[in-house]
Amino acid sequence: MSTLKTAPQEAIMRRVEVIKALAHPSRMLIAETLMSGEKCVCDLQTLVGADMSTVSKHLTLMRKAGVLTCEKRGLNIYYRLACTCLGTFLRCLDELAPEAENCGTSCCD
Repeated sequence: MSTLKTAPQEAIMRRVEVIKALAHPSRMLIAETLMSGEKCVCDLQTLVGADMSTVSKHLTLMRKAGVLTCEKRGLNIYYRLACTCLGTFLRCLDELAPEAENCGTSCCD
């Protein structure tokens, strides 16, 4: 019998939604960019290099997952990270990535 405690199903599903919201190159680029501060949706569109409807879909998905918040100011909408700890999470992912390349060596012992 296992004595390990597991996260409640709701917490697991919440994590899955956040990871899904980041699991696209354009959305990851948006998250990386917003680590330096809020940006106007027009700036994010230029950054991603896609049409406004595509960028809006990405932003909506990220907002619904709780990754981003937004604020309308006049005619512009500004997006920011909902939690500044996302940068720490992304840096942890960077540390994991090289380990996968070395699988079969010391990382798997």
